[in-house]
Amino acid sequence: MLKSFWFWFFITFIAIQFVPMNVPEKLEGNSNNALQVPQKVEEILQRSCYVCHSSNMSYPWYDKIAPASWFAKEHVKNGRRAVNFSIWHSYDKKKQLKILDKLPKAITIRMPLPAYLWLHDEATLSHDDRKILRKWARTLKENIK
Repeated sequence: MLKSFWFWFFITFIAIQFVPMNVPEKLEGNSNNALQVPQKVEEILQRSCYVCHSSNMSYPWYDKIAPASWFAKEHVKNGRRAVNFSIWHSYDKKKQLKILDKLPKAITIRMPLPAYLWLHDEATLSHDDRKILRKWARTLKENIK
């Protein structure tokens, strides 16, 4: 019975590798629409945010294997839907302000996602990183108004 379980487990594992999740790693876009930020903010965003919130990312090897690939690609799709910093300037001012209103709470409570941090400890936001991002968001919000 145990051999039968492992046989069907293996067959199922192989079969699910062929179920596509159509979330491209790179999206076409105009680089003029990307968000221009101070160097320190850019470093933090690159390290902790751009994997899910930009048009340009690359999946590590383990994110190409189902079901991990489904999990990762779903997070990227949802992240890009919430905010994609690569197309920031294509958003109207109302959407930009809405994002900036939510940003301080998001970086304090849930970003980066804990599931992402299991394998990407380097993406953890320090207290200083969070302060820098909140200050930058406030400044950007004031400049947009």
